[in-house]
Amino acid sequence: MTQPRFIHLRVHTEHSLLEGAVPVKKLVKLCAAAGMPAVAVTDTNNMFAALEFSVTAQGEGLQPIIGCQVSVMFDPTQPGEKLRATAPVVLLAQNEAGYLNLMKLNSCLYIDKGGALPSVTLPQLEQYSAGLICLTGGAEGPVGRFLQTNQAAKARALLTRLAVAYPQRLYVELQRHDMQGERLTERGFVEMAYDLNLPLVATNDVYFPKTAMYEAHDALICIAEGAYVDQQTPRRRLTPQHYFKSESEMAALFADLPEALDNTVEIARRCAFAVYKRKPILPKFADDEVNELRRQANQGLQDRLKIIPHSATPEEYQARLDFELNVIENMGFPGYFLIVADFIKWAKDHGIPVGPGRGSGAGSLVAYALTITDLDPLRYALLFERFLNPERVSMPDFDIDFCMDRREEVIQYVQQKYGRDKVGQIITFGALLSKAAVRDVGRVLQMSYGQVDRLSKMIPVEGVKPVSITKALADEPRLREAAKEEVVARLLNYAEQVEGLYRNASTHAAGVVIRERPLDELVPLYQDPRSDMPATQFNMKWVEAAGLVKFDFLGLKTLTVIQNCLELLKLRHIEFDINLIPLDDKLSYDLYAAAKTVAVFQVESSGMMDALRRMKPTCIEDIVALVALYRPGPMENIPAYCEVKNGLRDLESLHPTIDHILAETQGIIVYQEQVMQIAQVMGGYSLGGADLLRRAMGKKIAEEMAKERPKFIEGAFKTHGIGKEKAGEVFDLLEKFANYGFNKSHAAAYAVVSYQTAYLKANYPAEFMAAVMNCDLHLTDKLAVYKREVDKLGIKTIAPSINTSLAMFTVRDGRVAYALGALKNVGAEAMKTIVHERGKHPFVNLFDVARRVDLKRVGKRPLEMLVRAGAFDELDSNRARVFEGLDPLVAYSAAIHEAKASNQVSLFGEAGTDIPEPRLPYRDDWLPIERLSQEHQAVGFYLSGHPLDDYMSALKRRDVKTLTEITALAERGPLVAKIAGSVSSKQERKSAKGNRFAFIGLSDPTGLYEVTVFSDTLEAARDLLEPGQNVVLTVEANLEGETLKLLARAAAPIDQVAAEAGAQALRIHLNRAEAIPSIAALLAKVEGRTRAQITLCVPDDQGREIDLTLPKAFPVTPQIRGAIKAMQGVVLVEDM
Repeated sequence: MTQPRFIHLRVHTEHSLLEGAVPVKKLVKLCAAAGMPAVAVTDTNNMFAALEFSVTAQGEGLQPIIGCQVSVMFDPTQPGEKLRATAPVVLLAQNEAGYLNLMKLNSCLYIDKGGALPSVTLPQLEQYSAGLICLTGGAEGPVGRFLQTNQAAKARALLTRLAVAYPQRLYVELQRHDMQGERLTERGFVEMAYDLNLPLVATNDVYFPKTAMYEAHDALICIAEGAYVDQQTPRRRLTPQHYFKSESEMAALFADLPEALDNTVEIARRCAFAVYKRKPILPKFADDEVNELRRQANQGLQDRLKIIPHSATPEEYQARLDFELNVIENMGFPGYFLIVADFIKWAKDHGIPVGPGRGSGAGSLVAYALTITDLDPLRYALLFERFLNPERVSMPDFDIDFCMDRREEVIQYVQQKYGRDKVGQIITFGALLSKAAVRDVGRVLQMSYGQVDRLSKMIPVEGVKPVSITKALADEPRLREAAKEEVVARLLNYAEQVEGLYRNASTHAAGVVIRERPLDELVPLYQDPRSDMPATQFNMKWVEAAGLVKFDFLGLKTLTVIQNCLELLKLRHIEFDINLIPLDDKLSYDLYAAAKTVAVFQVESSGMMDALRRMKPTCIEDIVALVALYRPGPMENIPAYCEVKNGLRDLESLHPTIDHILAETQGIIVYQEQVMQIAQVMGGYSLGGADLLRRAMGKKIAEEMAKERPKFIEGAFKTHGIGKEKAGEVFDLLEKFANYGFNKSHAAAYAVVSYQTAYLKANYPAEFMAAVMNCDLHLTDKLAVYKREVDKLGIKTIAPSINTSLAMFTVRDGRVAYALGALKNVGAEAMKTIVHERGKHPFVNLFDVARRVDLKRVGKRPLEMLVRAGAFDELDSNRARVFEGLDPLVAYSAAIHEAKASNQVSLFGEAGTDIPEPRLPYRDDWLPIERLSQEHQAVGFYLSGHPLDDYMSALKRRDVKTLTEITALAERGPLVAKIAGSVSSKQERKSAKGNRFAFIGLSDPTGLYEVTVFSDTLEAARDLLEPGQNVVLTVEANLEGETLKLLARAAAPIDQVAAEAGAQALRIHLNRAEAIPSIAALLAKVEGRTRAQITLCVPDDQGREIDLTLPKAFPVTPQIRGAIKAMQGVVLVEDM
């Protein structure tokens, strides 16, 4: 083999976030193509890629050199001198000691920095120097910075100090990227190196693979720095020379300093160290984990069998338990089960809700006995081998759902038990996917938002991810047409090159690792500035490869809902264990069958509701099947399932030997476990072997299938005498369903949670809905949906009240009391302060509130929202007067509380009592429509009524549909219809051709919706589409997936449409005759063509109603109807 002349020692992979553009796999290929036997990865301030790079490089016969470019906060060189800015040096691991120190320094970069930029101090660089080679960092390194500012003495002093810390391991780094700083410093570097007898080394700081990527890479830098590609000010810190140069290019570049090139090879020889994958390392839980697990599992099973209905005999339970324990012991996992059981038991002992199970772990009886899960695997026919396969050793993986609000408490317990330095979260990286790449690059190219947004939306989505830009250009004609424009072509070219690179780092939502020894001895650590807990610098895949064991602590909002609901029920002295509710509750299945499943876990979508109506579930197995079936692919079998279940077609037998396996799913293969059972029963496989077959089928491994097919056919013949053709047919069917069959253990666990929410909603609807709304306290759109559901359930809502409402939603006399904390711009904590004070005794008037609560601390904005929502109505019903009087009220309150704080006691006793009450300004109260508008600002939707309420009967006669009606009609297909709405928002945009269009947010009494309005309609009806206007729109309605799309064709004033509805008769119910003159005075003033007969219903002395029909007809518009309805003494206004 030819002796190499140069080795790259400074390469930035995609893990140098928004900076490096050389993916690890790409780097390995570049080295192979260039014939380089080794390469170093030196990402900026991280080792994110260290293990991935080491394993990948070794797999391709390349020597990995693990390094890092570290920012150093270098010390002052003179007493009294201030600390200087950071500058980078490059560190390379020579051996294991060096790798450990490199990890330690990387952890120092982030841990306990309080949000400061990552850096290490010079003393830290000295302390952890063993086993590391140090390159001085070139012109931008700490020594180079001194040389650039003509401080040669300081440069020399610092270099001398580094040489002491890194004896025989310090190299003076030279770079030639055609940059001014390099030219200014090179002579000084060379002279100091010769004077101090230090070796030189030549590096090329690689940020991108080829020079052709320079411009796209510059766009990437702009994304990171918030800059623009074409801005005039000098900002570029890289040149086209920062690419992966060949050996010959570097030899030519440093022909005058050959020793600097030779030293790259020398360093590579000195760094003959690599890291490898490790076996899992679990913390020790007990001295004798095997016996401890057996003791806890056997005791736990006996405790379970005392209280649960038996699905099998005690002997069958014990046999299954013993089998599982033997497998767990043989695989070496008793400690894992004990660790998980410990923190789950702690959570349950401390009242923290834990889910019944999640994933394949719900199929373990040992887990059930240890209370890790609450799902009896024998009751649901779940397979342990789907979780732990005795024929394939792999780590168990329990995903645990905890109450969303208290998940952190469980993690804190684990930290306290094992030690804070032994527990950490797991890093995750966000990539620039195609749509995001287009948006980000478009921004730094200063293209218009509308144009970039349109281009981004042209990229199709497959599953949950957008397709690549390359594929989008091949598949989308509109995108190809747009790319003919030069600026768009430039955008797509740059975006395509940066697509897939990492944009940011964050912590995994659930993953936690636990180790017996400090984590930073095995992996480098990172810390998200928003978290107090460190995270590993290796992601989920590579942290496990490093030997750490992952535990998933997930937060499930539904568990919080269930817990909140049970807490509300306790107020009515109703208490029960949600895990022991009957699974045959008729009300629950009636709710499912009627698809009244808003807020019911897993079955909230319109598609799920449709499936429920067709299925008409009658048992928990139906819910399990639906959870598994409602996914792309399997959902095509939902109609067949429903038809067989409801007797509309016969169950088709696949083969008598396996009919019992498919009976619960109406003859359809739904679960992965069924694939395994069929392979076991028909093909003669063990369940472990059947799991291996399922995995191979799911991954479509052709080579494996070629081996397994004859094995299955032979087994079917030996076991049951089944012919080759039939056995082959079943094998093909298994292969098809294995690809998208669902994990039954997971489906069963989530079906149980779904049933628990259905049970609560069906039996305790008010408490359930209040609990649901408490979990989305600040999400107005969701609260609006839930409020409509409350109305549909016939549950009354109690309006916000300063004297009766709590900060959270609660239930009073079967009604949902609206939460003060749910109002916009009103903090729940501030409302808790008011509620706490009110707990002593109710407020008697506004001044009482001001005296007892420091309104200045509450804030004027929250007080305005309380007024708008009507929370002060029982103290003063004139909202306009209270609203205008807030300033004097707040000033009065502030004066009293300042007096209390300074202990100023009046002659009459309590501090502040001699401060006079302010006079509130006189104001006419807001008209009904204004009250609703103000209420909408506070609540986010209309709570006590809707501006269209008084129009609805007239609109119905004009065939104007509600949102609910149009949604139902759109499920049958696209249509054109009229819909009325009150405009709440308007967002105008400009198309690429310069045409205006808008997204209009509206609402009607049945819900919120959005309409797209194109230029012609927008210009014709601009005044009608402003917020606050009420309008009737002619729309094209189309259901795309579960989203209703509405496109406006025309708009008309709502009063005009209502007037065209023709005459109507009104029946006005009064509670006192004194209201009649006010009504007469109002009617005398109105004008209009449409006239209606009016009947007044007046109570007599005995309380009976007497009908008084007015002698002539009057013009009645919806506004007049609303004005009458708002008058004092008017109880009800009816259309006749």
